[in-house]
Amino acid sequence: MLIGATHAGSQPLTNNLHAIAVGQITPGPVFTTATFVGYILGGFPAGAVATLGIFLPAFVFVALSAPLVPRLRRSILAGGFLDGVNVASLALMAVVTWFLGRSAIVSSWTLALALVSSVLLIRYRINSVWLVLAGGLLGFLVAT
Repeated sequence: MLIGATHAGSQPLTNNLHAIAVGQITPGPVFTTATFVGYILGGFPAGAVATLGIFLPAFVFVALSAPLVPRLRRSILAGGFLDGVNVASLALMAVVTWFLGRSAIVSSWTLALALVSSVLLIRYRINSVWLVLAGGLLGFLVAT
């Protein structure tokens, strides 16, 4: 969504990075990002529609498919398909992370911040809220 919107020219990539940063403050960053992008593009009404548009299909799909998933998992063909969907989802997340990382890591200090944050997140399981707050504070200090 974000990369496609950037390539279509509707918003600069820095807005996407801001949307991700805002999204990290609360659970469900993709959902919060959709609200943020909607708000940026059309104010409060567009933000509300974007929020509804991103939540409603998932609720409907889960409600309709939940009873079928155990049966699908027992099927070799359908189970393989669901495993493929999981792998494709992970690949998509990796590609988006790569694109956002290329845009966010612009200096040696942002590279160091990214590496230290990654170690803290993966090795020590630091809550991402603290990483976002610390990154914002360090960014402010470096900029002043």
